[in-house]
Amino acid sequence: MKVLLVNGSPHEKGCTFTALEEVAETLKAEGIESEIFQLGTKPLSGCIACKNCQKTGHCVFSDRVNDFLDIAGDADGFIFGSPVHYAAAGGAITSFLDRVFYADLCSGRQSFYLKPAAAVVSARRAGTTATFDQLNKYFTISEMPVISSRYWNMVHGHTPEDVKKDLEGLQTMRILGRNMAWFLKCKEAGIKAGVPFPEREENIFTNFIR
Repeated sequence: MKVLLVNGSPHEKGCTFTALEEVAETLKAEGIESEIFQLGTKPLSGCIACKNCQKTGHCVFSDRVNDFLDIAGDADGFIFGSPVHYAAAGGAITSFLDRVFYADLCSGRQSFYLKPAAAVVSARRAGTTATFDQLNKYFTISEMPVISSRYWNMVHGHTPEDVKKDLEGLQTMRILGRNMAWFLKCKEAGIKAGVPFPEREENIFTNFIR
């Protein structure tokens, strides 16, 4: 089993990475493979609603979105990390998630269906709960079980060294990793025992008009 951890920070080894690394080490101790996927520093456009993904299965912009879509189907779980920018998720990961989830939906890939997910947030001081709420919305619209910890999944610090001093934050990351591993093992056991996936229904779209 494998979990993809997305670092939505432009800093490859910054505060968000430090939090995700704590989760990754815990997953490894639980026998779960993981990979940290870096968004990097190249610009990421927002979705332009061109529907190219509906035809090709890929976004019209060739960047980290398509790189991620090509490996997401093989992952068993996901953790998306973001720094706080102006009391919200960073612009890069917002554009990334908008396009990833929209392309997956329009193309019928179903890379995320019933796969567990969690959000991890890093901030110097404030804006963490708003960012945490923003990221979780991608999961709950996509039928992804949301993995929780003992506290909201956040760390605080201006530098990676500060984050390493946030003992409660690091403990929250470790518990998140163990809970993710436990859920994945339970899901695997359920599949082996013949527990079927939930019955699916066709989408019904309602517009709020008279």
